Order: sequence, then structure tokens, then C-alpha cells
Amino acid sequence: MADRYEESAGAIIFYLENNEPIFLLLKYPSYWGFAKGLIEKGENIEQTMRREVEEETGLKDVEILPGFSYIQEWFYRFEGKLVKKKAVFMLAKVDKKVRDTIKLSYEHEAFEWNNFESAIQKMKIKNNRDMLTSACSFIKEHHISKGLQ
Repeated sequence: MADRYEESAGAIIFYLENNEPIFLLLKYPSYWGFAKGLIEKGENIEQTMRREVEEETGLKDVEILPGFSYIQEWFYRFEGKLVKKKAVFMLAKVDKKVRDTIKLSYEHEAFEWNNFESAIQKMKIKNNRDMLTSACSFIKEHHISKGLQ
């Protein structure tokens, strides 16, 4: 049984280039991942996701793709206490023109735009690789196959 419970929300940010999704990866001190953060009092998942995306990347105008969410759950220890964490990720599409406008927060060391194959190779955390695989499949099945750009 956990001593504490935390909920976060985040986004898998991408744009399309020649009908292929290009994903934004953020470099944390020990891994590559996605924008995410704790849900603050009075916020819902979408509000948190939008706030965190803006705080961590500077991106304000993201289009949420309806029908996709991915939940990750894990435990970690903080100050001797067991914390159960749940994070809900959404898909957030941006225009390719914003690719070079990223303004990183202090939480990250770098960012990169990667196609699926490159992104998977950078990711150490299996749960993040699984989530990216699911997101890429969703984009191809529900977005690209319908001719949406």
C-alpha cells in the first residue's frame, strides 16, 4: 500500500511530415521522455496537459487528438515513503512551423524531433516505448488513414 498518491498529465507532441509523425522528445537528466506534470487543484487532465506543455516547451497552440489516452502507473520512493504515481498522456499535434520555437524549461537538458524509429531507440523506459508505439499506431490508423494533415 502506497503512503502517497500522485496524478500527472502529459502529452506526446508530434507534427506530420510526408504522412509520418515526427515526435518531440525531451531530455530529462536520466532519460528521454515527454512533457508531463502534476495535476494541480482545480485542474482537469486537459488543462494540466496544456499548462505543462506550455511550461516545458513554450508551445501554446496544440491540437488534442480525440480518442487517445495512455495511462502509466508506477511506484517510487520519496523521502522514505512509497508513492504511487498515475500519469495520463494525450496526443497533441502541432504545426511543423513551430518545430524550431521550442523554449525548454529548467527541467530538461535538451529536446529533439524524431521519427518513430529514432525515438524508440532513444527511450530507455519500456513503458514510454510502449506508449509511443501505441500513439504512432493511433496516429496512422485514425489520423493519417483518413487523409488528415
